[in-house]
Amino acid sequence: MKVISLLSGGIDSAVSSYLMLKKGADVVFVHFHNQTLQKKYVENKVVKTAKILSNFTKKKTQLYLVPFKQLQQEIIKAVPARYRMIVYRRVMFKIAEEILKKEKAKGLVTGDSLGQVASQTLDNLQVLYDAAKKPVLTPLLGMDKVDIINIAKEIKTFETSILPYSDCCSFLIAKHPETKAKLEKIKEMESKLDLQKLIKETLEKAKIIPLP
Repeated sequence: MKVISLLSGGIDSAVSSYLMLKKGADVVFVHFHNQTLQKKYVENKVVKTAKILSNFTKKKTQLYLVPFKQLQQEIIKAVPARYRMIVYRRVMFKIAEEILKKEKAKGLVTGDSLGQVASQTLDNLQVLYDAAKKPVLTPLLGMDKVDIINIAKEIKTFETSILPYSDCCSFLIAKHPETKAKLEKIKEMESKLDLQKLIKETLEKAKIIPLP
C-alpha cells in the first residue's frame, strides 16, 4: 500500500507518517513551502524530519518540496481571510492527488487531530476532505496531544519538529477563522481561481529529494 503523506514540518504530521510506516505502508512525503522563506530552514527541519522517518522503512522513498507562494498570493486576493485556510488546504489536497497519481498511490495521509486547531472541526474536515477523490487517512484523529508528543519523542522527530519555522499555513491564519464552513460557499470562492493552471504551474516547480 503506497500513500502520500502531507508533511508540514510540525509534530503531528511526522507522527501520522510514522504510524502509517509502522503499518507497513510505503510513504511518499509532500511538503508545501513558501519560497520566500530561507532555504536552510526547510532543509534543516523538513528534510531532516523526512530522513528520520525514512529510517522506519527498508524501501527507498522521496520527499516532494512544493512551492506555494504564487498560489498563496492568488488565494489571498480572491478569498476572505476567515476562509483562506480551508481553501488553501483543499488546494493542497488537489496538488497532493496529482502527485498520488504520478506515484500510483492509494490515499493521502494528514496529521489532523479533531478540534486541535480551528480548522479541524468536523464541519471543516468534511469540507476539506471533499477536495480529495482518494481516501484521506487520519491516524491521529482521536488522539490527545500528549500522546502524540510522546510518540514524537520516542521516534526522535520531536526536537526537529519544534525547531522554529513558519510553514505555509502560518501565513494564512485568520484572527477569527471559519469553524463551520459550507461546501457550496467554499466552491464558489474557488471558482474565482484558475486552479487548473495554478496547480499545473506549481507542480512543474516541485523539487524531489530521494530518501534516505
